[in-house]
Amino acid sequence: MTAQIIDGKTIAAQIRQRTKEAAQTLCRAPRLDVIMVGDNPASAVYVRNKMKACREVGITAVDHKLPASCSEETLLETIRSLNSDPMVDGILVQLPLPEQIKSGPILENIDPSKDVDGFHIYNTGKLVTTGGGFKPCTPAGIIELLKAIGYSLEGKHAVILGRSNIVGKPLSMLMLQENATVTITHSHTPDLKRYTLDADVLVAAIGKAKFVKADMVKEGAVVIDVGTNRDENGKLCGDVDTENVKEKAAWITPVPGGVGPMTIAMLLHNTLVSAQKRQGLAQ
Repeated sequence: MTAQIIDGKTIAAQIRQRTKEAAQTLCRAPRLDVIMVGDNPASAVYVRNKMKACREVGITAVDHKLPASCSEETLLETIRSLNSDPMVDGILVQLPLPEQIKSGPILENIDPSKDVDGFHIYNTGKLVTTGGGFKPCTPAGIIELLKAIGYSLEGKHAVILGRSNIVGKPLSMLMLQENATVTITHSHTPDLKRYTLDADVLVAAIGKAKFVKADMVKEGAVVIDVGTNRDENGKLCGDVDTENVKEKAAWITPVPGGVGPMTIAMLLHNTLVSAQKRQGLAQ
């Protein structure tokens, strides 16, 4: 068996096209404001990619660059200003923040109705209790990937490697909503293979290059690789040893070109939904 590739680029492009078409029906273009504190090179690349993607689908993107020496209060003032601006549909604070600023209080001061990253505690609570609110973009993108290949999570055992607030925890909630049985594993889980070998769907989100080997994967499993790492040769790779694992899996996401494009596509989708709500076109 050689796994079929889950083409995140193509699936993301379809979502972006639908977003573009829907944005054109609004009385004004959706608007996303992105705040970046400092000059972290990786963050700068992410922000540029998000801004470019916004423009391509007809979303107005506005960036706010604050110095690395910025105080927490200065950042909060920027957020409050955007919260009160009726023309702003989405607010995104690019992480990580400089060490003098704690991300928790910052994210919790974003208006939940403009929290298109889905990180506010209000949206987290909605996700856990009712399934409503904005969903974090990477987990939401993973669910869309599975739907795009016609894979039903109902009755399946999904095992997630990683318990982060950005991927592992919210993804577990989304998978529960799809009637999967979910196991979250992490760095303190003993005998990890005991769980991974039982997984119908295995999601690797631990940030360790090529950590998931073929002997950890059940024959015919769906393997979702969230990792973005560099291998011993400096080449981009994920958390999964793809070349070997794809000989056992039924489906697998590549790195790059798998989960990554979906994250931005879902950010655009969330911004569109926020604009639709503001214009009375969505609940």
